[in-house]
Amino acid sequence: MAGEILLYTLAYLLIFFGLIGSVLPLLPGPFLIFLGALVWAAVDGFSAVGWPTLLFLLILTLLAWASDLFLTTTLAKRAGASWKAVGGAIAGGLLAGIFLGGWIPVIGTLIATIGGAIAGILALEYLDKRNLNQAFQASKAYIGGYLLSSVFEATLAILMILVFVWQAFLVR
Repeated sequence: MAGEILLYTLAYLLIFFGLIGSVLPLLPGPFLIFLGALVWAAVDGFSAVGWPTLLFLLILTLLAWASDLFLTTTLAKRAGASWKAVGGAIAGGLLAGIFLGGWIPVIGTLIATIGGAIAGILALEYLDKRNLNQAFQASKAYIGGYLLSSVFEATLAILMILVFVWQAFLVR
């Protein structure tokens, strides 16, 4: 009984942090939501939330992950960014989010990650092309793709939670 309560609590925490992670760059939001639904379903014996629902949630998780990679890189590449610059944006965002984001939890991580991505793509694009205007254009396109993918990922995360709640509590 106590073990079940602990696992249900873990599932709800994973789903909660997944929702936060759908807008916070360093947390894999949809994956955490899927993991929370999987834990909840396992504790419930897969009676309310079965494998078809979990498969649907997994597909949404993969779609969110792919959109994050596709939108940010594609828009930056369309603006003329090199692959090195896109890699610099990813590395800069991760490093800044990890090392600088702890100063102000959540908001600090978001600001540090976006700032690190901008600095990374700006620096490497400038080093590659020696054109500051081109580097700014690539940075703007990368951030536009990031914001677009964040909205899409948050929408998918909300859809995932709604599907989970519908299956877990409303269909019985």
